[in-house]
Amino acid sequence: MAKWVKVCNIADFSRSYLFRHKRKEYALFKLDDGVFCLDNVCSHEYSPLAEGMVLDGDVYCPKHGSRFDIKTGSVKDYPATRPVKTFEVSVDDAGDVSIKI
Repeated sequence: MAKWVKVCNIADFSRSYLFRHKRKEYALFKLDDGVFCLDNVCSHEYSPLAEGMVLDGDVYCPKHGSRFDIKTGSVKDYPATRPVKTFEVSVDDAGDVSIKI
């Protein structure tokens, strides 16, 4: 059963944020239209997406350059061929960011 887990406050990061919870890593991204969360592992070959370049709503894998849509996790450029998992994000009135895992 999925549950909400508090990650940080929105003021704690400007573009990306790495969150670790129970041996799993999540990459959060702050875009102009909200905060989004992806599995932190590139689906092509292990590489942390939280360290990737963010441009126009996409994150580029720092290892081989695969490109993923931050909102949907879909692949937008090779060598990756499988999407990455997304997670629902909530930001409350105090700016606390939570993800549903």
